[in-house]
Amino acid sequence: MESIFHERQEGSLCAQHCLNNLLQGEYFSPVELSSIAQQLDEEERMRMAEGGVSSEEYRTFLQQPSVNMDDSGFFSIQVISNALKVWGLELILFNSPEYQRLGIDPINEKSFICNYKEHWFTVRKLGKQWFNLNSLLMGPELISDTYLALFLAQLQQEGYSIFVVKGDLPDCEADQLLQMIRVQQVQRPKLIGEETTQSRDQRLPRSDVDQAIEVSHPFDGTSMLDEDEENFQRALALSRQEIDMEDEEADLRRAIQLSMQGSRQNEFSNSLPQNASQPPHTSQTDSVSSEDLRRRRQAYFEKQQQIEQQDLTLNLHDKPTINSSTLEADPGGDMSEEDMLQAAMNMSLESARNHLSTEEKK
Repeated sequence: MESIFHERQEGSLCAQHCLNNLLQGEYFSPVELSSIAQQLDEEERMRMAEGGVSSEEYRTFLQQPSVNMDDSGFFSIQVISNALKVWGLELILFNSPEYQRLGIDPINEKSFICNYKEHWFTVRKLGKQWFNLNSLLMGPELISDTYLALFLAQLQQEGYSIFVVKGDLPDCEADQLLQMIRVQQVQRPKLIGEETTQSRDQRLPRSDVDQAIEVSHPFDGTSMLDEDEENFQRALALSRQEIDMEDEEADLRRAIQLSMQGSRQNEFSNSLPQNASQPPHTSQTDSVSSEDLRRRRQAYFEKQQQIEQQDLTLNLHDKPTINSSTLEADPGGDMSEEDMLQAAMNMSLESARNHLSTEEKK
């Protein structure tokens, strides 16, 4: 949804954000909206002056602050309405009994502007999907077609005034793109300032499990049930535990791979002709040096086996080990990943010891 234009809240400029999110671009600035507000104030002043500039009503009017804007950045519905007239757009009160009697399905409209306690935000259809473009959110919120009517009804119950935007909105990239594709949203965007805990797990790259969860939990515009949210978080936690396990076992994996590579190299050497794999000994000194090398290598493998056995015993909590014959009889099966690693290590070490033993007998 990167193509969707979304201005986040700055100060009390929600009216500006509402208009720009509706039109999908930086069409209005505070200066332009202030100019419209001042023009409206002047028109009201002239109407009041018609009753006499010396009247009490006129003097009281001049002492009152503007109802169309204030220093915080608030702008009235009149300012928003006049700003939209420039684009040939008109506002109709959705809450009014007259409009409700028309029985128009909200899904057949194009956009809505909502207001409650001097906060304005836009709900607009882009392509074939609806989005809540509230500037208090970190990003656009996808609203399903089935949830749109319930969403608007909930706003009405909370005291919002809702206006239908009538007319042709200007063309925008997001509308053209979303005519061809549909997007999904796993989780609603957070409110600006909402507390979030950035943990190490959240900074890790997305795993395949995270992506699978996203695909299996398409966002339908409604809030997740508590149980679904709990299951969702549990699945994420499990996937991150797997990442941690992989980190802890990385050294063991590399050791096994190196050992198995050494075994494969020895097998390759044994498969070569004798005169090609081993040059003839020319002296007793060479023979003694080779024998010493084999003893050192055997001692190294035995020491490595003891270290690895101790580490596995601590990390795997005394889980039963599986020997190579069991692995061959039931590859995969119900074996855990730790058991398979243990079996692979045993096979590698057995192969190395057998090769050393064969060399000693020669």
